[in-house]
Amino acid sequence: MSLQAKVIWFIYSVLWCLLLPLVMLRLVYRAWKAPEYAKRVCERFGIFDYSSPKESIWVHAVSVGETLAAAPIIKALVKKYPDCEVVVTTMTPTGSERVRALFGDTVFHVYAPYDFPLAVKRFLTKVRPKAAIIMETELWPNTLKILRDQDVPIVLANARLSERSANGYRKVGFISEEMMKCLTIVAAQNQLDADRFKSLGVGEQQIYVTGSIKFDVQLPDDLSEHAFQLRKQLGNDRDVLIAASTHEGEESQLLDLYQQLKRRLPELLLVIVPRHPERFRTVEQLVVRRGMTLARRSKGESCSEQTDVYLGDTMGEMMLMYQASDLVFMGGSLVEHGGHNPMEPAALGKPVLTGVHTFNFEEIMNKMIDAQSVKRIQNSIELMGAVEQLFTDGDLYQRMSKASIDVVKKNQGALNYLLELIDNELKN
Repeated sequence: MSLQAKVIWFIYSVLWCLLLPLVMLRLVYRAWKAPEYAKRVCERFGIFDYSSPKESIWVHAVSVGETLAAAPIIKALVKKYPDCEVVVTTMTPTGSERVRALFGDTVFHVYAPYDFPLAVKRFLTKVRPKAAIIMETELWPNTLKILRDQDVPIVLANARLSERSANGYRKVGFISEEMMKCLTIVAAQNQLDADRFKSLGVGEQQIYVTGSIKFDVQLPDDLSEHAFQLRKQLGNDRDVLIAASTHEGEESQLLDLYQQLKRRLPELLLVIVPRHPERFRTVEQLVVRRGMTLARRSKGESCSEQTDVYLGDTMGEMMLMYQASDLVFMGGSLVEHGGHNPMEPAALGKPVLTGVHTFNFEEIMNKMIDAQSVKRIQNSIELMGAVEQLFTDGDLYQRMSKASIDVVKKNQGALNYLLELIDNELKN
């Protein structure tokens, strides 16, 4: 590393020290909104109990989406490397809850350390990773540098990089270029992502275009049975529209839309599943204030003919909710959040509707739109028309349903490719 790079890294670390009080204030603020953030704070500084005599394979997934994407990788690593402890880290309580639910005690779970040098070194000293597998784009300079200094290979798995994010990295090119050089392998979702990583300094020999492992959806064996029971609670004679992973500003639009649609589709039921659990109560109040009738998943309530909204206020049941519904609207796309992963509903043969803000899943959405399994709408008025059309045009519904399954099957295979790359690094 050049003297200039060393100076830059030193300045970055000093800034971390200076900004630490603000980081803690932000944690307090998040804990105020979501109390789970107040728990296990020490883990974020690399302070936790860990006594495994084994070397580890470290998998880092920021939150729920990345954890679900990483699940088949983690399961394969646990099975293939019994002599290693698989350590799974997240940054959010919701991600933590998913790790616990999916893997139990088959992996060791802890929050990832803040990118503070002492915290990162303390964490790595304890877990002693043979390799670090980071999901998508969760890149932190000190973590990457210390891993490289310790000769730990770093695999950026299912890597994606939007043009907006790439421009952000370019603005801090004085450190992002050195950071990118730390990566051993970048397993990019598509050529566009690969080119963006290359433009930021990743060597061409480090980049592989594997496709997105999110196409390799694994359906639970008991999904159909549980979905059958849930559908009875929703109403077998109802038309069920699910608004999945919604964000602030979307639910109000969807509730207004529902009230208009109900005049044309009297059997319509709206299922809303907010992205963040701390917003469950807020969305419930939005429904009640409109004088609409509500049933809640958390209380095991069933829907009557008069029920307008079913609130999915539980965690870890999104796949179940998809299977029990007829039509899916992907949240985070009516507001500038960037959308969410449409693979799970598509794998279940559900037609998918989305707004225009889908930059988080740009390539996937474009493939699905081209395959006519996803319809992109410009605003809530277009959404109303699309919902009505799909519930009244059976042929269109069936075509989109078949296209959803076909596009998922056509693009599978990234998982095996990625596991081969990881296996090669672990053997070196």
